[in-house]
Amino acid sequence: MSKTFLITGVSTGLGLAIARRALAAGHRVAGTVRTEEHAAAFRELDTDRAHAFLLDLSDANRIEPAVRAVEAELGPIEVLVANAGYGLEGTFEESSMDDLRRQFEVNVFGTVATVKAVLPGMRERRGGHIFVITSMGGLTTFPGLAFYEGSKHALEGITDTLAQEVDQFGVRVTAVAPGAFKTDWAGRSLVRAPRSIADYDTLFDPIRTRRQALAGKGIGDPDRAGDAILAVLDAEKPPVHLLLGSDAIRLVTAGRQRVQDDFDAWHELSRSTDSPEGGVSVA
Repeated sequence: MSKTFLITGVSTGLGLAIARRALAAGHRVAGTVRTEEHAAAFRELDTDRAHAFLLDLSDANRIEPAVRAVEAELGPIEVLVANAGYGLEGTFEESSMDDLRRQFEVNVFGTVATVKAVLPGMRERRGGHIFVITSMGGLTTFPGLAFYEGSKHALEGITDTLAQEVDQFGVRVTAVAPGAFKTDWAGRSLVRAPRSIADYDTLFDPIRTRRQALAGKGIGDPDRAGDAILAVLDAEKPPVHLLLGSDAIRLVTAGRQRVQDDFDAWHELSRSTDSPEGGVSVA
């Protein structure tokens, strides 16, 4: 059955690929872009079912009006793919507070505002599916991506909580954590903080060089990611968390094991902080 999608950030990358696969499956897609040039290119994908809307997630005041414009033109939004965002690369110490604010303004605040604009209609209709595109960096970490991964960890936590709150209304929520795909994420789309502290050269210079060399060469196929989203949409019991890519499986599993190892090694100390008189747990 044909559905109406809203996909943020359809100019390039995963957003564009998901939109293409949704259109090929017969769905109507409202896609957000930041320029008229990208809007025209998106409409050319399907003159009947591809609809472009101008939106920059850094402008919070424009998000709800944009969602209302989509609904006015196409009717209720049945599927939201909150994809728009960007990456910031830089060591923690060399990345500025302004870098952090911009990263969260788009990746977290812009995404959350989009979900909040769409959710009331889904709740009232007792149905819908919200996909939040996070990253494998939202479930594990890598040097040089502290602010980016912080934003994606925030989205993972917000999405997991949201899923528990709205399941009762028939609204499904899935956090999608991709690995490295054949997109421009690590190339033109990645903002790189300038280097200034030589102490990090040995650790970070090889990492930055490798990311630059691998831009657009990831193991993941963007079109297959789009197919995966559609498979989850059709699932009777969709996942709240979905990894995309064998590299995401491998790296997230290893990262979570590191965390579990700390829990296990310090188990007794953790338990020692309980009050001898007992008390009430939060759950």
